[in-house]
Amino acid sequence: MKIVNITKHSKSWWNNNCSRNLERYKSTRSLEDWKFFQKTVKTMKHSFFNLKIQKIVSKKQGFWELMNWVNKCKLPVIEAIKHNSQSYFNLNDLWNVLHLSFNMAQYHCIEKDVLHKIPTFASSSWLLFLEEEFTSAIVKCNNLSTPGLDKLAWRHLKHILKNKSCLKNIINIANVCLNISY
Repeated sequence: MKIVNITKHSKSWWNNNCSRNLERYKSTRSLEDWKFFQKTVKTMKHSFFNLKIQKIVSKKQGFWELMNWVNKCKLPVIEAIKHNSQSYFNLNDLWNVLHLSFNMAQYHCIEKDVLHKIPTFASSSWLLFLEEEFTSAIVKCNNLSTPGLDKLAWRHLKHILKNKSCLKNIINIANVCLNISY
């Protein structure tokens, strides 16, 4: 293990309180003194960096200077777009490659008779909801499941449906949706 000599030049936030409390801990080796030293260090760090942040934010560059504290991220490697085994970098060339890739059938003949060969099926009609069917379906839903996008859980809906007029209104809404094919 390497012995580290802590001086006032070690860390910018280090001050006399930190040194004094560290010396007290070294002499007593008590848990209380260690906790007190840790608390002092934490307080000094917070006050130092809060002051530093306030100075940086008040400068002309503003908060972007805080980015120096963050590890630099490497930019992702970008591959050139290739078409027919040739790389393209120029914006006009890229546009032409995009156009050629997605508009290939622009001047090609299309056989329109294929559309007439697709069989048509008779449309089916839905049966309307009944109260019993609706309530029996909703009873099976778990009360502890997470709410959906409408923030309405099954237990809320079950509570609402105890009121017969609310139940009839919801069934009417569902049946109207079926009638207008929504």
